[in-house]
Amino acid sequence: MNNGLKIGDSKVIESREAPDGTTIRRRRENPDGVRFTTYERIEMPQLMVTKRSGKKEVFDRDKLASAVNRSVGKFFNSDLEVEAVVDKVEEQLHKVGKEVVTSEEIGETILDVLAEINEVAYVRFASVFREFKTLDEFEKIIREQKEKKDGHNRSI
Repeated sequence: MNNGLKIGDSKVIESREAPDGTTIRRRRENPDGVRFTTYERIEMPQLMVTKRSGKKEVFDRDKLASAVNRSVGKFFNSDLEVEAVVDKVEEQLHKVGKEVVTSEEIGETILDVLAEINEVAYVRFASVFREFKTLDEFEKIIREQKEKKDGHNRSI
């Protein structure tokens, strides 16, 4: 949708970087005085994902967001919170510095992020990702999470 706004003819009035450093918000003004805002996302190198079947495909941020939302979205108050999880996962995957990651690495990264943000979502996602079959598996992961939390609280 254009609405007569021409980015090329506009001048930037103000620029602000998002706190996470991945987006820049720019207030612009056209020669006719119309003001508008643009958002620029820093484009990271493209990641490839090796699926369990061995097939490789391009990392799809929307597919990841859909999977997170479908599996644990109800544990968050908004789509923005789910988007924040996806942002953190993608950021951590890029920090590894590999061009190809496995779907298992993505799942483990999701677990790491969820462990910091929402314990119940963490357990729920772990049960699906690791295909829990018994109550013992639930008890074990809850116990491990409590031990990590207790250890972290003692070191503070």
